[in-house]
Amino acid sequence: MKKTLGCLRRADEDWGLINDGDKIAIGISGGKDSLLMTRALSLYKKFSKKNFEIVGITIDLGLKPFDLSEVRNYCESLGVEYHVIETQIGEIIFDIRKEKNPCSLCAKMRKGVLYDTAVSLGCNKVALGHHKDDLIDTFFLSMIYEGKLNALKPIFYLSRCGLTAIRPLIYLPEAHVINSIDRLKLPVAKSPCPANGNTKRDEIRKLVKHMCVEYPDFKDKIYLSIYNKENYQLWLDRK
Repeated sequence: MKKTLGCLRRADEDWGLINDGDKIAIGISGGKDSLLMTRALSLYKKFSKKNFEIVGITIDLGLKPFDLSEVRNYCESLGVEYHVIETQIGEIIFDIRKEKNPCSLCAKMRKGVLYDTAVSLGCNKVALGHHKDDLIDTFFLSMIYEGKLNALKPIFYLSRCGLTAIRPLIYLPEAHVINSIDRLKLPVAKSPCPANGNTKRDEIRKLVKHMCVEYPDFKDKIYLSIYNKENYQLWLDRK
């Protein structure tokens, strides 16, 4: 956990993610990223000098099988209050609307329920489990499919619901998350989503993986190009 906590602490110092008095809702999907983030925030709560609360929230899409019993036990072992919100998002996406590209709408609906639940629990912030590789993947997703240069922000304000969203693991490489699964015995809940493994994001990950074979420092260079805003040389104006 040393590297995970180090990346979390650096992100907090760089971006001011966590303050005294915060009540942070952790979006727990049941996957490796959110489970590691939950553990990291529970430890950071103990060892940092900041006084804040955390609560875990899982949005159940209504897809089966989706066993969250081990995730609940995991949160209890960490002393994290845990809530599961039942929805019919899966039925709406796959059975009623029959979406060919379901991820975008599903994400919007899940986040909407997550944010509303966080507000109802008295939270002022919500923690999302995106890591460093998600930052790079999203950059290429927006560029290739939307014609935009867009990157995940470490912190941003949600004016609709009055919450601040934070990404505590944004500096952490996915490889470290993967290595933590067995070492920490994270109780990952297998996703029942029919689109799992066959999304545009999966296509981009294959592209990035191929580029890393050709150029071993590819991810580091892309990350620096996003982070090093002082050296942006885009067509901002005609001057």
